[in-house]
Amino acid sequence: MQNRIWRDYNWPLLVCVVVLLVFSALAIYSATLNAVARTGVPLSRIYPWHLVYIVVGLGAMMVMTLFNYQLLSSLARPIYLTALFLLMLVLVVGQVGEGARSWIEIGTRTFQPIELAKLGVIIALAAYWHHFEGQANRWSVQLGGLLLMALPTLFVLLQPDLGSALVMVGIWAVMAWSAGMRLSQLLALALVTAPVCYVGWTSDMLLDNYQKQRLLTFYYLLADPAQADFNDSYNVVQALNAIGQGGVFGAGLTHGLFSQGNYVPVQHTDFIFAVIGEEMGFVGGIVLIIFQALLLWQALSIADQARDSFGRLIALGIFAMLFCHMVINIGMNLSLLPVTGLPLPLISAGGSFMITVLAAIGLLQSIALRRHRMTLA
Repeated sequence: MQNRIWRDYNWPLLVCVVVLLVFSALAIYSATLNAVARTGVPLSRIYPWHLVYIVVGLGAMMVMTLFNYQLLSSLARPIYLTALFLLMLVLVVGQVGEGARSWIEIGTRTFQPIELAKLGVIIALAAYWHHFEGQANRWSVQLGGLLLMALPTLFVLLQPDLGSALVMVGIWAVMAWSAGMRLSQLLALALVTAPVCYVGWTSDMLLDNYQKQRLLTFYYLLADPAQADFNDSYNVVQALNAIGQGGVFGAGLTHGLFSQGNYVPVQHTDFIFAVIGEEMGFVGGIVLIIFQALLLWQALSIADQARDSFGRLIALGIFAMLFCHMVINIGMNLSLLPVTGLPLPLISAGGSFMITVLAAIGLLQSIALRRHRMTLA
């Protein structure tokens, strides 16, 4: 029985994870070798912790693989309420970094509740729409799902963390559509959202000035680069310079001019793709994107083969989370999207997101293993 179950294990997904983690270990080692923080503190001490987070994340992935995902349906409410509590707590006792109050300190380490909250919201939305299976096209049901997403998103905007808020909206949109939202409902909600966006732009209720400036900088870089403020566009310009310097095959690990010269800020997190582009070149960047795309493909495949709507919606929610992070992170490194400060899944340094993503991968494997009626306890 056990052998039959493990034949359903998604080995291509595991291969993608291993390859991307190897990319991560190499890239973070090089990105932190000579870099220093704005305070002048060397970032080389980040690397050992990065390896620890990978190991812990792999442990979380194994635990979630063995765990029967169907049991999460009855746990969805406490998981969601815990996520809300942590997001409220960070607004009170959280540490400020990069303009946002997003971190809670635990001893000598910190963690970001929003990363765990993304997975918690996915589980809550999946359980909600699974409960109303076949009724999701009713306005009352769709508005209920929207409220489940809106509450944590509001707390995220108050940090403020626009990038993570956009990810939450993306997760909800993919899951709502899959659950049965009609096109007319989606268009109606888009019309309602338009004035909210206008109020957010014209006031300080939703967006801080530095977030508005990032959006304006992105516009100027596309429309009229001469109008872009040097200080506001510095990160993006340096990232583009680093990627351009890499050429086809790259300068070689630890040999990038921009990467090792400390020219690209936060290159171990937000702009890690610039390090890969410079030191591993166009080829390295394309290989990375291919394995990221294969990871997404496997998530969709697991969703398609899931035994119930609960598993399918969880898999699609995880797909949406990973997709948003991948597209936004790589897009801002290439100046195709505004800078929002989102890490690249399984690549960027950061314990909270690394562990959350690997736990989510384990959840995908749990859904794959239990796609047939014979299940593990």
